[in-house]
Amino acid sequence: MIPALAAAALAGLIGSPHCIGMCGSFALACGGRVSHTFAWTAGRIVTYSTLGALAGLAGESVPGPTWVASAISAALVIWFAAALAGFAPDPALRIPGITRLATRAATRGDIPSRFVFGMANGLLPCGLVYATLGISVASGNPLTGSLVMAVFGLGTAPALSVVAIGVRRMTSERLWMRRIVAGIVLIAGLWAVAQRHGGSPHMGHDPGQEATPAVGLAPSFLP
Repeated sequence: MIPALAAAALAGLIGSPHCIGMCGSFALACGGRVSHTFAWTAGRIVTYSTLGALAGLAGESVPGPTWVASAISAALVIWFAAALAGFAPDPALRIPGITRLATRAATRGDIPSRFVFGMANGLLPCGLVYATLGISVASGNPLTGSLVMAVFGLGTAPALSVVAIGVRRMTSERLWMRRIVAGIVLIAGLWAVAQRHGGSPHMGHDPGQEATPAVGLAPSFLP
């Protein structure tokens, strides 16, 4: 779990310029208030954590031998990382009504609306989010998947919390930055897959092995 969490944190921190380009305007829409920015960030992290739990559950629920789930997880990690690096089509999954919900919440100035605004932002299409979700899928565990995405969200929080006009000039158009992040996510995701597939399923004792000494000791207790 530690490599996956570390990779998620690095993806959030190193990918901050990408996040500024994608979500900087949303951060500015919070009006510059600390409480509103905090509520917006918390909403994003709640959404990311939920998506991570679902991704981890999906990785855990794949039927068949262990290698089948590992192969699917590895394929997803490679695909998401390649899309983030610009080598493959971006899997832009769109949920109907999310843009309208985000717009409506952004026009209101109360803290609950900022929280909802952040939750809606977390569902908007983002290649970096998809790439990090690949690590959650590879983890094969809902709790780990949720923690991975929560750490990722926390990693993006510092930069987005101090967004200013000068900082916003750093956009996601810097392809070399996206490819560095994609490489980190790819390596960590495949490492998570290798750890899951390499775990020994025989952690308990073999009942057949315990039966042999029991039979051998039985005569010594007979009268």
